[in-house]
Amino acid sequence: MSSTSDNHQELREAVRSLCATFPAEYHRKVDEERGYPEEFVDALTKAGWLAALIPEEYGGSGLGLTEASIVMEEINRSGGNSGACHGQMYNMGTLLRHGSEEQKRKYLPKIASGELRLQSMGVTEPTTGTDTTKLKTTAVRQGDRYVVNGQKVWISRVQHSDLMILLARTTPLAEVKRKSEGMSIFMVDLHQAIGHGMTVRPIPNMVNHETNELFFDNLEIPAENLIGEEGKGFKYILDGLNAERTLIAAECIGDGYWFIDKVVPYVKERVVFGRPIGQNQGVQFPIAESYIEIEAANLMRFEACRLFDAHQPCGAQANMAKYLAAKASWEAANACLQFHGGFGFANEYDVERKFRETRLYQVAPISTNLILSYVAEHVLGLPRSF
Repeated sequence: MSSTSDNHQELREAVRSLCATFPAEYHRKVDEERGYPEEFVDALTKAGWLAALIPEEYGGSGLGLTEASIVMEEINRSGGNSGACHGQMYNMGTLLRHGSEEQKRKYLPKIASGELRLQSMGVTEPTTGTDTTKLKTTAVRQGDRYVVNGQKVWISRVQHSDLMILLARTTPLAEVKRKSEGMSIFMVDLHQAIGHGMTVRPIPNMVNHETNELFFDNLEIPAENLIGEEGKGFKYILDGLNAERTLIAAECIGDGYWFIDKVVPYVKERVVFGRPIGQNQGVQFPIAESYIEIEAANLMRFEACRLFDAHQPCGAQANMAKYLAAKASWEAANACLQFHGGFGFANEYDVERKFRETRLYQVAPISTNLILSYVAEHVLGLPRSF
């Protein structure tokens, strides 16, 4: 139920066709068991959809962010949850843009084929949160290795990934000219790391995102696993955030359309006091307002994609797309749950599951308040607030 034409109908139909083989019952069961949709992620990988952004020379599809975002949108619109696999889309961007040719040849073809999963990125820490420059995890060079000590939190998909991108401080904060300097990016082989200096502690949470706390106690990483130059890791991470936020926006748009597609038929058929509840303006208006906001967010998403694919600055558009889409999907979720009444809380309708899933994106990745701060400072030129 989208009026926005984007000339990607064949792509949409192909993704929808695959998603249709994993009906609502499948995703509901995975959620109830707090499991991981292995079969679904494998099917997406084998079909090449999760390698959309990997260039053809490394075995990927060589598509743009526009196409990648449509894949994410359609997964969520089908009733699935891209949170199980979206890391595969944007985490490899750091490797692609800043890794050596040897590193790219080593990892990217295997990531594209599904032989290796790069689903995880270790940045956030318990005491620093979004203030990334204050992170305390350290990586100290000792000969041909780096020794890592510290802690990370809210790190997703570690248990269902082979590789993880890790941000750690290689130069103490007191010794750098700018607080954004002195951090470095490493590729971590999780099979070698877990139990050998790295401990994983799962965090049960409201959403079925496989999320963990990580502890590093003298974890040794080969020096050859350093991506790019030492000390420039924070800049490398920032490079990938525009793609991440735009893809998350697309997922929220998919959620938003799912809620609209779910609630509109229901309120047409649900009869109370002798008339369909969808005949009441008190029901119509919140649904219509949500739909308008989803359509607006959709346009901003495509503008962010257009600029990204043209290698033009798109920070403002990516942030605004994520803000608009997360807000629109949450409003649609509220309307859908409200007008389903008690049935909205029943697992079999899937509304409560999608309701929980889409609520996350008001908080992460990047909270709505930080997006407002970004726009205030970088777009409107207001004084920095923090």
